Amino acid sequence: MSRGLAVVTGATAGIGREFAEQLGGRGYDLLLVARDGDRLARTASTIGAAHGVEAEAFPADLTLDDDVTRLAERIAGSPGLAILINNAGFGTQGRLAEAAPELQVAMVRLHTLAPMRLTQAALPVMLRNRAGAVVNVSSVASFIYSAGNANYCATKAYLTTFSEGVAAELAGTGVQVQALCPGFTHTEFHSRMAAMPARLPRYAWMTARDVVRHSLRCLDRGGPTICIPGMRFRFLVAAIRLSPRRLIGWVSRRRYDRV
Repeated sequence: MSRGLAVVTGATAGIGREFAEQLGGRGYDLLLVARDGDRLARTASTIGAAHGVEAEAFPADLTLDDDVTRLAERIAGSPGLAILINNAGFGTQGRLAEAAPELQVAMVRLHTLAPMRLTQAALPVMLRNRAGAVVNVSSVASFIYSAGNANYCATKAYLTTFSEGVAAELAGTGVQVQALCPGFTHTEFHSRMAAMPARLPRYAWMTARDVVRHSLRCLDRGGPTICIPGMRFRFLVAAIRLSPRRLIGWVSRRRYDRV
């Protein structure tokens, strides 16, 4: 028997694919969302068959208003909705003055407007059910600012703060909101940013499987809104919060100049 419906955006690779696998393994039916319709259909078929759950492909580009509206309407009309995973995202490297404007606008839409609208669509259903969870996949980068990643850090900071605010609104309702803030994770996301993986030692990385396991354990335990997988990254965030902002900027500039 299904435990309800889980919606996962960015579901064909990395953390999103792993959420789909682990939620399917827990018995949730799945509504999987991504831009590449063919790859998405294969992903849904594979995961559905592996776990004996319903897995539907919902092709959508969440940088487009019309596609966000279609998905929001589908979410709002799903009485069995149990979990929403706002995972879709991408990153770029380079100075803002030299960046493609359309990519930066798309990043703002994907990391801020789409999760906000989908969360807003999901909450009335979850509140009626007196249960549910929204996971917004943010980043350790949400706690810093970084030369070469200014827009990415800013959009992830929005997502973390947004999650905290909505969680405060929902206290005592049975509905959880989590800002999942992973550090460096072996996914296609980081593979595309080729300079970064080459410069980082092996111990700095986590697997998508471990990140998702930690997220779901946090939900199971009714854990804090901000969920940071990996002790080393929790120490890092604690250090960042204690550091002067000017020091963070100095470190950021030095690291960027060496790329």
